[in-house]
Amino acid sequence: MSKGIILFGHGARNPEYIAPFRRIRALVEERQPGVPVEIGFLELTQPPLEESIAALAARGVTHVKVVPIFFAPGRHVLKDLPQLLGNAMDRFPGIEFEVAACVGEVEAVIEAMAAHAVAPT
Repeated sequence: MSKGIILFGHGARNPEYIAPFRRIRALVEERQPGVPVEIGFLELTQPPLEESIAALAARGVTHVKVVPIFFAPGRHVLKDLPQLLGNAMDRFPGIEFEVAACVGEVEAVIEAMAAHAVAPT
């Protein structure tokens, strides 16, 4: 089984919105050499999630872990993402999808945000 990761975000009109996603991708690639990492968005920012899935499929990936870069599971994670992945399963039947918890639900992330909130400026 060939694994790949997609960092999934909402998207925004601000072109700088993608910068943190690129930083996260670089760190993931550093920690998981040889595992392809794509970035995909729901709207407003390129590339869309579907294009990121297609890029991994073209590289022979058969297991995709989608990591929602969201604070909590709202409508986009609970409704939109499953619909998008359902469409992707029809288009790419050889790929198995796994959805990680939203990053904002991960204890280490919560602790880092709390540390940031109380850090001197």
